Amino acid sequence: MEFFSIVLFLFLSLFFSYLYFHSQTRKLNNTGFKIYPIVGALPEFLINRHRFLEWTTQVLRECPTNTAVLFSPTTVHSVITADPDNVEHMLKTNFENYPKGERFISFLVDFLGLGIFNSDDHLWKVQRKTASYEFNTRWLRNFVMENVTVELQTRLLPIFSRASETDKILDLQDLLERLAFDNICKLAFDVDPGCLSGDGTIGTEFMTAFEDAATLSSQRFMSALPIIWKIKKWFNMGSERRLRECITTVHKFADEIIQSRMEAKNGTHGEDLLSRFIGVEDNNSPNFLRDIIISFILAGRDTTSSALSWFFWILSSRPEVKKKIINEIKFVQSQSGGQTMFSYEELREMHYLHAAISESMRLYPPVPVDTKACLNDDVLPDGTLVKKNWFISYHTYAMGRMERLWGKDCNEFKPERWLENGVYRKESPFRFPVFHAGPRMCLGKDMAYIQMKSIAASVILRFEIDVVDKDTCPEHLLSLTLRMKGGLPVRVRTRVGNAT
Repeated sequence: MEFFSIVLFLFLSLFFSYLYFHSQTRKLNNTGFKIYPIVGALPEFLINRHRFLEWTTQVLRECPTNTAVLFSPTTVHSVITADPDNVEHMLKTNFENYPKGERFISFLVDFLGLGIFNSDDHLWKVQRKTASYEFNTRWLRNFVMENVTVELQTRLLPIFSRASETDKILDLQDLLERLAFDNICKLAFDVDPGCLSGDGTIGTEFMTAFEDAATLSSQRFMSALPIIWKIKKWFNMGSERRLRECITTVHKFADEIIQSRMEAKNGTHGEDLLSRFIGVEDNNSPNFLRDIIISFILAGRDTTSSALSWFFWILSSRPEVKKKIINEIKFVQSQSGGQTMFSYEELREMHYLHAAISESMRLYPPVPVDTKACLNDDVLPDGTLVKKNWFISYHTYAMGRMERLWGKDCNEFKPERWLENGVYRKESPFRFPVFHAGPRMCLGKDMAYIQMKSIAASVILRFEIDVVDKDTCPEHLLSLTLRMKGGLPVRVRTRVGNAT
């Protein structure tokens, strides 16, 4: 009898808990995610995590305010939003209430340490202050322009030229990642790893380990429960063992460079970001410097290469857009006397190219989802309740596919939506948060556009890029950025009437 009473009590407790849980779900989540007793949205997550972006985009599209609450089996739940007002609230209006948070930082701390993209409060402010000064200098702009030009003239364009003669298939994503990796290492370390040219064995090993570490770290977010990856880490097994090996390689390479730089320059300023941060008196320990540099490599390598990979894939099936870009490039070129490489001022005049790259990032943002923690209970502008210690994410990938934001043609690639009388029109960063927004707004936004426009213009003017399977959307690989699974196989042909 006593056993039966206990069972009945447990059953009734679970039943009434479910009713309350379900009522709260309907109240907060409206149509949102499917919620089950006890386990919350876990079954739906496990079924759909391989297509997380498409699944969550569809859910948000069906919600009245494009916001949903993702209940988990634990007490820590998540809010996911594609509403610009909510984005502005968390990234600007109530910024202090939405830091990265200890729980989020713990997912990436092994790889990124406490670098600028994985820190809060004082550590973040010190790095932001130093970096913001450097990103506002003409030195940085000139440094970026010179290095991109060298990489294009001596490495990327010759690779394309040779491939056009042999009909060789190239992995364009891999080449763009190597180019971006070489560039950011020069900027960050003043070291040329030679990954694009194939000259640097050590640099290539570092890049491979870096890439794997980023992918494996991001997989922690896709675990059914955090305890799973933590157990694997404790026993040093499976993906966590590989992650540890990759991080060891990355840290060893970075530490050796930092140590040699500190010994050689004795703290004096050099022409790279590492030397600038060595002069920061608040904290310039080797680990602090390593965390900063790894974060900048992640930002400089993965974001621009991701954006350009998707851009070239889209462009391959849109000859009318490509023709407009070429006409614009030739017009700008004619105004400057036919220079083969472009200056900063010339690139700024390429409004249609700027619009086409922006439109590509609207549909395929390099960082598709970004997550914060909630310090104290709050209510978003659309009425959604966010409880203390919950996660809250703004879904950039979904925002680019919301009819409410971009109209009925939101799924179409239309660079013209960014132009007004032929001039590029800036969009609200809360409606287009590809470069984040608010106090954490990406410092390298302008430099990223200049790099991407320089690479795109130089390649498009000289070569025809034929994607092997242009009619099939590449399957994306969720790393810390939006990468193409299996790369982007292309054939390259010299464009008639343009010298290589």
